[in-house]
Amino acid sequence: MPGGDTWLSLLWVVLCVAVILVLAYWFTRYVARGFPGIQGPRGSERFQVLARLALGREQSLALVRAGERYFLLGVTPAGISNLAEFSGEEAEGWLKAQESQPAPPSFREAVRLVMEQRKQR
Repeated sequence: MPGGDTWLSLLWVVLCVAVILVLAYWFTRYVARGFPGIQGPRGSERFQVLARLALGREQSLALVRAGERYFLLGVTPAGISNLAEFSGEEAEGWLKAQESQPAPPSFREAVRLVMEQRKQR
């Protein structure tokens, strides 16, 4: 039956796409949580990267807390430079501004939004 191979091929493609979506979802959840046995993605209690801003392909700014001190670091392929040191009160202002920004959507939410947009077309 010549049509049977077509349906089998279609089923195989749909199955592969479903597996890729499930693996992508699982991977993003796993990475967002951090790897087991390693400190979380933001650091330990005494040393934390509080905020990061990409300025270019390989340049960024990082607000780092080391104990009770806060530093603004410039990160490039050539090295890391201390641009400024802040008091706890000054850094708290930056942190409150960052917390007021909405968090990016989860993978599940992003897929749901895309599917809703396609249905509306």
